[in-house]
Amino acid sequence: MIRIWLGASLRSTRWQVSGSQDSRDLLLQPDQGLVVAFWHRSLTLAPALWFWATAHEPRLRLRVLISRNADGLLIADAVRPWGIIGIHGSSSRKGKDKGGATVMRTALRELKDGAFVAITPDGPRGPAEDVQPGAVALSRLAKCAVIPMGLACNGIHLPSWDRMLFPLPFGRGSLVAGAPLFQPDAETLKKALETVSQQAEDTVRRQNFSVMDRLWAIIGTLLAPSLTIMLRLRVYRGRELPNRLRERMGLDGGVRPNGKLLWIHAASVGETLCARPLMDDLLARQPDLKILFTTATVTGAEIVTAHPEFGKRVLHRFIPHDVPRWFGRFLKRWKPNGAVFVESELWPGIITACCRQNIPTMVVNGRLSDRSAHRWAKAGPLARRMFSRLSWVAARGAEDATHFRSLDASPVYEDGDLKQDAAPLFCDEQELKRLKALIGDRPVFVAASTHLGEEDLVLEAAAIARKKTPDLLTILIPRHPSRGEELAQQFGLNRRRSQGQDPDATTSVWIADTLGELGLFYRLADSCFIGNSLAGKGGGHNPFEPLRLGIPAATGPLMTNWREAMILLQDYLHIVRDVATLAEWMTTAHATPSTGGLQRSVVSKLSPRILETLER
Repeated sequence: MIRIWLGASLRSTRWQVSGSQDSRDLLLQPDQGLVVAFWHRSLTLAPALWFWATAHEPRLRLRVLISRNADGLLIADAVRPWGIIGIHGSSSRKGKDKGGATVMRTALRELKDGAFVAITPDGPRGPAEDVQPGAVALSRLAKCAVIPMGLACNGIHLPSWDRMLFPLPFGRGSLVAGAPLFQPDAETLKKALETVSQQAEDTVRRQNFSVMDRLWAIIGTLLAPSLTIMLRLRVYRGRELPNRLRERMGLDGGVRPNGKLLWIHAASVGETLCARPLMDDLLARQPDLKILFTTATVTGAEIVTAHPEFGKRVLHRFIPHDVPRWFGRFLKRWKPNGAVFVESELWPGIITACCRQNIPTMVVNGRLSDRSAHRWAKAGPLARRMFSRLSWVAARGAEDATHFRSLDASPVYEDGDLKQDAAPLFCDEQELKRLKALIGDRPVFVAASTHLGEEDLVLEAAAIARKKTPDLLTILIPRHPSRGEELAQQFGLNRRRSQGQDPDATTSVWIADTLGELGLFYRLADSCFIGNSLAGKGGGHNPFEPLRLGIPAATGPLMTNWREAMILLQDYLHIVRDVATLAEWMTTAHATPSTGGLQRSVVSKLSPRILETLER
């Protein structure tokens, strides 16, 4: 009966095997001779490790040190049909010989013959999690590696001295292998076992569904019809591609490439550009790696499809909405080995699904403003559970890191802003040469990524500036190019880049309402203003882009999303606070900023950590 129950429970449990790659490789080598150590409370879970190992390498032989008492004999009888052979005996107590010397000789002989010997260092009578001399002595006499194992799954704890875990069927389980130890002392072995056991228990806890997880899944399912209608409306407004709408519901005909596949998700243009250097570095470091890049917007997709490896080692899909059935289809088709989320595009259902599928989830360039952190905190257990399921977070700086830690994310690194690694914005050199010849010696001011309410201020300042510099050309670049027609009608402007209309000698304001040309317009500028920083809620946009091109740059005071960068760039950026100071900035001569010292290699920290996580 015990064997039937254990077999049914352990085989129906979905196990995640992780930890040291060196140890996992050793566990799959026959005739190796290896000591495998785990706490006595996990003894009933040991067959799961054996099932996993022999599925990969049938030639393995396992011996388990089990006591001579009735409980030990019962366990040995239960697991013997699975090829797990018991070696009976335990440490002597009060002068009574319990076969300790005999079992040690037998174990040493088995190790020399290449078998694995499993031992519970705190068994068979405890105290619990207190390493007894036998395990240490065996490792030293055998002169072979000891693999500390953490084992956990859904189950019930028996009222025994060690609170032995009895598994339940159809649950979640975790097997964590610690780094190989060579002739360790008792304290070293104890710390290693405590670490891997805690990791295994944490993994199972993160994978289990909570009440809030179920509630979120129900809400997503109920909202699916409304989301379908919303997608149709977005197609009508030109914000979705009609022929790729099914991807947003997890339905598409893509085929997963062979080998290791890393999934990277970026919401839109800014995050996609931010991830580009990281993607290039990962592809260079691991030639057999494939990348599935998802975005939430069409504009982000256009950047990915322009990559030279697109269609070869880089694929693109639109991310499905956070509906269990939709996203389940996505994971079933693509089966990524790991997921990387850029900045702050996180959804509870998606993170939960990745965790339950044993997909490590990482956040790079983690951004969490005061406002966002406060909103997540209001979500309570749902948010904390989501953040605790992340494998790790690489925050932009100390402030973002503090916000992530406050929501139970761990570990959290402070690697710096990934945008510092970005290459200079792309520019069509032939078009740049043509426009420079067309504009001539006129001074050019660029207002980049402006938002609703800022255009009024920029154009008012430009009108003031033209009283001092009559031939000033202002290039107005709305953050959302679709607003170009609206701005032209509102302010009576008749020159738009999207309509193929170039500025002439009488043009004072030129609307640049196109995508992917910000690098071109920055290179035309004598100075610039970065939008989303002077009106409304603000938040700011990337200040590194113009500075990297040597363009004198100003922002408004509302740069809350870039506080860390503003500290770093305080000697390079100018702050304008109203129309008057902006007009003054437009007409003042500026020295070209030298920002070579700002370049940092955040990518060189992130890429190795991502690849290491994939190996685990």
